Amino acid sequence: MRRREFLTLLGSGAAAWPHAARAQQPATPVVGFLRSTALADSTDVVTAFRQGLKGAGFVEGQNVEVEYRYADNQNDRLSALAADLIRRSVSVIVANYEGARVIKDAKPTVPIVFAYGGDPVKDGFVASLNRPGGNVTGVVFFGGILGGKRLELLHRLVPDVKTVAMLVGPHTPPTVAERNDVQAAAQGLGLQFIALDAGSEGDIETAFATCAQRGVGAVIVGAGAFLNSYRKQIVALAANHSLPAGYNLRAFATAGGLMSYGPSMTEAYRQAGSYAGRVLNGEKPGDLPVVQSSKFEFVINLKTAKALGLTVPPTLLALADEVIE
Repeated sequence: MRRREFLTLLGSGAAAWPHAARAQQPATPVVGFLRSTALADSTDVVTAFRQGLKGAGFVEGQNVEVEYRYADNQNDRLSALAADLIRRSVSVIVANYEGARVIKDAKPTVPIVFAYGGDPVKDGFVASLNRPGGNVTGVVFFGGILGGKRLELLHRLVPDVKTVAMLVGPHTPPTVAERNDVQAAAQGLGLQFIALDAGSEGDIETAFATCAQRGVGAVIVGAGAFLNSYRKQIVALAANHSLPAGYNLRAFATAGGLMSYGPSMTEAYRQAGSYAGRVLNGEKPGDLPVVQSSKFEFVINLKTAKALGLTVPPTLLALADEVIE
């Protein structure tokens, strides 16, 4: 080989070395984050999710990327959003119930970490809590199955009420189970029970108008992403109709709701972020036991109680984890 030809080959090979080296570097993993609600309603849980990722060694923008998708309470958009995440070859997807269901149906092989308030065994996500199997695991925070307890606490504050209504979000296995739980609790307390379905903002307004027409004395607001996303409107409507109401999340009470009893969603999403990080580190979702939230908060808003003309019994105040004055 002549010297000029040898140098030419040498130069072209050297030029290719950086490209080869770059090709061997591992690509930054991508996590999908899918919720059926809006971005504005997800700020706190996103912050908690990032904290969980960081605890597992992943910092967004440094060694992991996150693709966020929100359906803005339009569940018919979830399929397209899920398909987009799947096309992007994400390593794992963190989702609420509605999002996890769509992804599992679309492509069961995609690793999923859910965070929601139902029963993942009955809902078909996992084989068991301790041994999920498959490609799905996550965090359950029992938002729905505490509905009966919420009614009992509310009844202790307004014992003279004879008729109670429940605002029920779009029908899913968790919301149906919660409605049944609250109805059973109402019957046990000797109360007349009215279920009011709400699948849109207009339905929520109609439900409160129905409460006024039917002489409802108190309201239980069901758990679930949809109703949680309309918490400010719901709290305002309860105030406008002078209705004592019980809620499932602290965020309702801090927004002016009378009382809340339920899990910490932020803690649930922190744990979901931690699990997503563990999947990125090579662990299989099916080997990670479903986390069961153990942190529950009972919050009473004394300012709202006073506005409704209610006196909170000292025994009930003693049970509260937080009292807003």
